[in-house]
Amino acid sequence: MTRPWLLALAVMASPALAFPGLAATPFDGRWSVSIVTEKGDCDRGYRYEVRVENGRLSYDGEGDFSISGAVAADGAVRVAVSKGGQSASGVGRLSARSGSGTWRGRSSAGECAGRWDAERR
Repeated sequence: MTRPWLLALAVMASPALAFPGLAATPFDGRWSVSIVTEKGDCDRGYRYEVRVENGRLSYDGEGDFSISGAVAADGAVRVAVSKGGQSASGVGRLSARSGSGTWRGRSSAGECAGRWDAERR
C-alpha cells in the first residue's frame, strides 16, 4: 500500500505546467479533496485539505511531502505530489464550489490511478 501523501496528489497536476503571472483567482481558498484509488494497490482513499492562493496549490495540513500545481483562470487544474522516490500527478477542473479530475501515481507498490473530487470549505 502506498503512503497517504501519494494520494494527495490526485488533487491536481504536472510540475512541468506553469501558469505565469497568477494573481488572486476565484478559486483561491481552502478545498477539501477526496481521493479514490480505482486501479492498482494504493490505499483505497483519503481526504485532504488543499489551499489555493493566487492560483497556486499547497497542502493545508501537516505532512512531509511536496505538492505543487496551479489552477488556470478557466478552472483547469494540474498538480504534482512527491516524497522520496514516489510521485503522483493529477488533472481536472474546479468550478466555484466543487471540482473533479483524475490522478496517476507510482510507488514501491507499482502504478495506481483513480479519481478525485473537491469541495470548497
